[in-house]
Amino acid sequence: MENSMQWKTLSSEKLFSETWMNIRVDTCERPDGTIVSPYYVYEFPEWVAALAITNEGEVILEKQYRHALGITGLEVPGGCVDQTDPSFEAAIARELLEETGYAFEKFEYLGDTSANPSTNTNLMHMYLATGGQKIKPQQLDPGEDIEVMLVSMEEFIKLVKENAFIQAMHTTLIYKALEKLGRLRIE
Repeated sequence: MENSMQWKTLSSEKLFSETWMNIRVDTCERPDGTIVSPYYVYEFPEWVAALAITNEGEVILEKQYRHALGITGLEVPGGCVDQTDPSFEAAIARELLEETGYAFEKFEYLGDTSANPSTNTNLMHMYLATGGQKIKPQQLDPGEDIEVMLVSMEEFIKLVKENAFIQAMHTTLIYKALEKLGRLRIE
């Protein structure tokens, strides 16, 4: 399919660069010749997240403080794909083990989503992880403070209905996973 709406990048300059984020400013030309400048782009590594379910059928949640909003909230496990991860599935398996101490028997890919395709270059790859078993303690990165919570599927669905999850990409993942599990009815 022809992409007649695609912009042409005339120039690009890095403004900020560090391990987990780069910011650049582009000058672009639209197909009608209009110049768009400045256009700011945020480059992040790919992300992964999972709805993780233990062998006992409990959903693994994380409680974390998020400084930008100044809130402590519930999330599903996930994080950045490292350059050493051979695949997205390997990345989510690593993140789950580090953040929760659980290893999983099965991973089902549920697709990807974007936090903001107008400014962010990356995607979050979504998984349903099942057959989880606790095999070791958490191994958190510096700056991480994660409280792991185990809830029944019924309690989890109640939390979803109460809008307990504010992270939009996690909410997308949750609905896709519930649909996969046959726990979401779309009429």
